[in-house]
Amino acid sequence: MQPRNMSMSGVVDLAAVKAAQEAKAKAEQARAQSAREGGTGAISPADLVIDVDEAGFERDVLQRSAEVPVVIDFWAEWCEPCKQLSPVLERLAVEYNGRFLLAKIDVDANQMLMQQFGIQGIPAVFAVVAGQALPLFQGAAGEAQIRQTLDQLVQVGEQRFGLTGLTVDPEAQPGGAPAAPERPAGPHDGLLEAAVQALDSGDLSGAVQAYRNVLNEDPANEEAKLGLAQAELLQRVQGVDPQQVRRDAADKPADVQAQIAAADLDLVGGHVEDAFGRLIEAVQRTVGDDRDTVRVRLLELFEVVGPDDPRVIGARRALARALF
Repeated sequence: MQPRNMSMSGVVDLAAVKAAQEAKAKAEQARAQSAREGGTGAISPADLVIDVDEAGFERDVLQRSAEVPVVIDFWAEWCEPCKQLSPVLERLAVEYNGRFLLAKIDVDANQMLMQQFGIQGIPAVFAVVAGQALPLFQGAAGEAQIRQTLDQLVQVGEQRFGLTGLTVDPEAQPGGAPAAPERPAGPHDGLLEAAVQALDSGDLSGAVQAYRNVLNEDPANEEAKLGLAQAELLQRVQGVDPQQVRRDAADKPADVQAQIAAADLDLVGGHVEDAFGRLIEAVQRTVGDDRDTVRVRLLELFEVVGPDDPRVIGARRALARALF
């Protein structure tokens, strides 16, 4: 079976964006808690490679993915290519020194996990970052390709999710990794939970209002800002005719509203750079109130993707050049 590379860029999953913000907060809280307790939070190099089963998947993979990217190696004893790939992954896990955690899953003993990930053959390698599964490659792969993929994964974890990895101490005892502290309940958790439930159920108006209620009391609440941007975006594209929107944008390049509507669809469809580029071009073509309308919408789309995303950082620079 030939390796099949899977790109991790170019797609926006609104649930993943929210998870990214939550993962950043949890990682920061874990580091702060460890510092307050005078601990280093260091783990042994032996703890960088773990065996995972269905019973421990949520704890060992999903929860840990809020601290560090977790690479999953799906293998079986009878799989000859697995016997070549797995030692390479294990060696690189130690070499990368805590920038990712390697979870090994025996597919014969964990058929349900194999089905959930949609695996057709092994070896298969996935990653989980902030609870989001990312296919990396399937089949045998050379070490150079594996390193390139891992470097990209580490970059995504750091830039989009704020995951700086685990602290490794060669003197630490195996099995001594501390559990991440629970996030203390905040004053607006009830309102935020109501907003998430409304968003999940398709009550976009209710979600928008719930997030606004939080921001009325706490204007700096990052989770509410992100949630509001997501809910308003979904509300704008609800019920539109995508083909008509695309035709209008193509036929009326000078029509600000047509370009804005198409940019919303671009973003929801995962075409982040297309959405940003469309609106930056509109900024370049317009003046006065039209230009300001486009600029404001572009800033709203930045909120949806997240300020630390490299595509947002690049688009901000391009916007500055267009404006000045």
